[in-house]
Amino acid sequence: MTELSDGVILVRPLRAEDIPAEYEAVCESIPEVSAWMGWCHAGYTIEETTAFIMSREAAWKNDTDYGFGVFDAGTKKFLGGVGLNFINRVHNCANLGYWVRTSCTGRGVASSAARLAARYGLEQLGFQRIEILAAVGNLPSQRAAEKAGAVREGVLRKRLLVNNQPQDAVLYSLVAEDFDLSPEGAE
Repeated sequence: MTELSDGVILVRPLRAEDIPAEYEAVCESIPEVSAWMGWCHAGYTIEETTAFIMSREAAWKNDTDYGFGVFDAGTKKFLGGVGLNFINRVHNCANLGYWVRTSCTGRGVASSAARLAARYGLEQLGFQRIEILAAVGNLPSQRAAEKAGAVREGVLRKRLLVNNQPQDAVLYSLVAEDFDLSPEGAE
């Protein structure tokens, strides 16, 4: 199993034993996260968490979605999620999304997790580009993308549907050169 860490946070594939911790984190965060992510909603159930986590192994095997749990590296507390999805193998790019439980926001968790997942996508999965889309009103997500080193490329009109409402979105990207992973700067 892939485990990624910067010494402060640990990012790894979700497992069945994570179901209770993820469910608790989602329930804690519904007021904040539901404003931007439709899967998080009032009435969210443990069955939804179970279905999501249990579908991750097949998604990895089918190269359709790479979902990770984000944990405190020391205590192993569940902090949130990060993932690579909307994979386009024609152009070798993927979307990167993240969320952090409300009680753990403002600590750099999202930016660290985003950086770890993006680097994994570029180095191990062969993507040439990782994109982050954040609704223009989602300032915490934009700050996390910028702190992760993503380059802001512009605003895309009506690019996202958030709670069935069209939203303009800020597009960010990460490429190998942002990590000095290019052949000339290979580590």
